[in-house]
Amino acid sequence: MKRILIIGAGRSSSILIKYLEEYSKTYGWKMTAGDLDINLVKEKVSASTRAIAFDVFNEHQLNTEVQEADIVVSMLPARFHPLVALSCLKYSRSMLTPSYESHEVSEMKTRVKSQGILFLNEMGVDPGIDHMSAMQVIDRIREQGHELLSFETFTGGLIAPGSDNNPWHYKITWNPRNIVLSGQEGPARFVQEGTFKYIPYHRLFRRTEVIDIEGYGKFEGYANRDSLKYIEKYNLQGVPTVYRGTLRRPGFCRAWDVFVQLGATDDSYIMHHTENMTYKEFINSFLYYSREDPVRTKLYQYMHIDQDSDVREKLEWLGIFDNTKIGLKDVTPAQILEHILCRKWALQPDDKDMLVIWHRIIHRDKSKNTPAMHTSSMVVTGDDPVNTAMSKAVGLPLGIAAKMVLTGQIKLSGVYIPTVKEIYEPVLRELVTHGIEFKEKIVPVV
Repeated sequence: MKRILIIGAGRSSSILIKYLEEYSKTYGWKMTAGDLDINLVKEKVSASTRAIAFDVFNEHQLNTEVQEADIVVSMLPARFHPLVALSCLKYSRSMLTPSYESHEVSEMKTRVKSQGILFLNEMGVDPGIDHMSAMQVIDRIREQGHELLSFETFTGGLIAPGSDNNPWHYKITWNPRNIVLSGQEGPARFVQEGTFKYIPYHRLFRRTEVIDIEGYGKFEGYANRDSLKYIEKYNLQGVPTVYRGTLRRPGFCRAWDVFVQLGATDDSYIMHHTENMTYKEFINSFLYYSREDPVRTKLYQYMHIDQDSDVREKLEWLGIFDNTKIGLKDVTPAQILEHILCRKWALQPDDKDMLVIWHRIIHRDKSKNTPAMHTSSMVVTGDDPVNTAMSKAVGLPLGIAAKMVLTGQIKLSGVYIPTVKEIYEPVLRELVTHGIEFKEKIVPVV
């Protein structure tokens, strides 16, 4: 009898748990799901799954649960994966995560390989499905003998048409803290026409491009983290342009840049007396002193926001000039902004989220010796605020991979991300049966 341990029961775990519970009936597997919040676990599991209160810092509990499992799926925040990985190494258990492969886990490659187990990271959506779908196209183009000239990819966790009933056309469909801190990992780095490019955080949300996806309209994209590390991961050495980006609806980035320039996304220091501070006082704390000028006037003057700018509507809608008390003590500016956004951007009972992935790959056709543009796009819509598109796109690839490891369809050992055919081909094939499918188009480059 195989045993599965799922650690973490956050918003992206719902579909994962349902998927593995369904296959556990077929194969007779036993499942355990744990989280610090036992009630969160109980909301997501059926009676067939053992639900436990789980503390990753309780070394005895961690080791006991990992030892009893055959495979571990960690849905914890990325910073906790190395703790789980060490326990998996101790008992020779395979581990799957949806998070970026950390330096600590990467350094375990030799030990993981020698034990014949698999540590599969970046097995969610971004990172995850974006890797698999990109590599499928890249490998196909290369197998046909064409020359790659450019690779660009964009992903966005957004809100579906009909649910985008606010001027930002955005709501929180994933970790709100990550939304506020997006882009702060360092300068965005990529290569464009053979030249290395860098965008510092304070310019990130002003360097955008418009992307039109057939059937879904216009989006704007901004550079996402470090694209350079994917040159090796995707085997793109020598390709003149390599760029990874994030999607939002038009107008979002310019308005968000106000908070960046103001300093409201800073997470590096604690503000004083915030429990009695109002939203308006929070904004005012970053602006010049004036006894006469209203806070909104000072902000608009400081940020050079014109009277007819749609940025004003977005800021006003968030209520940042209200006299509502923050009510949080000893917090950072980023935590206060997150608090404000969670109240305004929360999914409502009838809301549906939407996940979008778009690749643009230019290659030189070997027979015609002319460039062609290959686009590949995927749009998934959630069912409701629990069974979200994000939960589907994170949980299903993880669940499929876990099933394939347990049934011997994936026999790899070592530390991997899903850029190899043995992983991406069967996973993408099954994702199609769940409505996650890419539409491809090839057109000549004029």
